Amino acid sequence: MSKPDAAMMEVAEKLAQVIENGAQTLPPDLFAGSVTIIENFPPYLFADPAAWAKAMRNHLAGQSALQHRFEAVHDFSLTDDKACFALKTIWTGLTKGKPFCETGGWSLVLTKRPEGWRLLAYGWAVTDGSGG
Repeated sequence: MSKPDAAMMEVAEKLAQVIENGAQTLPPDLFAGSVTIIENFPPYLFADPAAWAKAMRNHLAGQSALQHRFEAVHDFSLTDDKACFALKTIWTGLTKGKPFCETGGWSLVLTKRPEGWRLLAYGWAVTDGSGG
């Protein structure tokens, strides 16, 4: 396999949809229990999905009409129960009513569970734009 399959990409899509929806709810099939998340807002490092969602809601205050677009997948690797890949992502929306565009990338680590792929870790890096 040279790139993530549809089930792996579905995890990335669920994560993006949580953010688009203001991190109001977390799908029970997104995270693999305890996780490691690196973000560009305080406290920057998260191990608990609920704590991440609360901080994400604060980070998104004043933002609306969020939309994401996935572009190129890079550096895909797969073992028996782990998948890792970098995913270029472009966010658009409004910050306090003004348009913004943020380009960045997720480095995603997924783990295979009997019920499907789950997010074990990710790091976000902004590569262009302020994001609000």
